[in-house]
Amino acid sequence: MPMIRLTVPAGALTETGRASVQRDLAGVLLRWEGAPDTAFFRAQAWSYLTEVPEGAQVTAEDEAPRFLVEVTVPQGALSDRRKAGLVEEATRTVLAAAGLPHEAAPRVWVLVHEQPDGTWGAGGSVVRYADLVALAKEQRAGA
Repeated sequence: MPMIRLTVPAGALTETGRASVQRDLAGVLLRWEGAPDTAFFRAQAWSYLTEVPEGAQVTAEDEAPRFLVEVTVPQGALSDRRKAGLVEEATRTVLAAAGLPHEAAPRVWVLVHEQPDGTWGAGGSVVRYADLVALAKEQRAGA
């Protein structure tokens, strides 16, 4: 159930970056979550791009673009090490999509939202983290 949402000011991404950033971020999230690289798990990694109108995002200091990456995962899916790796790689991915140097990294925020077990449903049923872990093991064994 990984889901990732990138909020950016309109026009802040390069044309190439805009075309690829959603799938790139979804791949980053799946890797750090430890999910198998299968069609099923790739199809569950939903990625949203929200572009806000020019002038809708500023700070008290300036109008340089800021980027918000919100990640939703099952509670317990990411250790502290995995969260740190996810934040670092998601930041690099966003900077690349915007054509910005590493020095702009403080303008990228990554928020990890952990969804408590039993509070996510798909296909009309509650899906538990243990179910996802079992499915991942099954798909790894079948690969």
